[in-house]
Amino acid sequence: MTLSARLVAAVDALPLRQGMRVLEVGCGPGAAAREVARRIGPEGHVLAIDRSAKAVAQALAGAPDEVAAGTLSVRQAPVERFELEEGEDLYDLAFAVRVGALDGRHPELEREALQRIAAALVPAGQLFIDGRETELPR
Repeated sequence: MTLSARLVAAVDALPLRQGMRVLEVGCGPGAAAREVARRIGPEGHVLAIDRSAKAVAQALAGAPDEVAAGTLSVRQAPVERFELEEGEDLYDLAFAVRVGALDGRHPELEREALQRIAAALVPAGQLFIDGRETELPR
């Protein structure tokens, strides 16, 4: 599967490094998550979340090798209720592309989502929404 120009631009904007832990919010069918997993290498990990069971199923079906290798996992969760699992390590970076909870139309939902994302990131963790770095509540 090739990435759309929009997703290429969003992934290219991320300051990715080998071995990073990356959280994708609103992964849809998982194309961007697979590309990020490829770029951060076998020592890195991407957790892709989406509120839609259909999207999660598509993302899992499209990435059997990455899932088997442990470089990508997919979880169904609305971002405004997302929590790390017990013992799960924090993430270095989070990104989202065209996610309704983060597009400014629903301020209360966005506030909750940003708090959940911030809680899942290392203290110096970064969030990119639609290719732009976004300030997190700390």
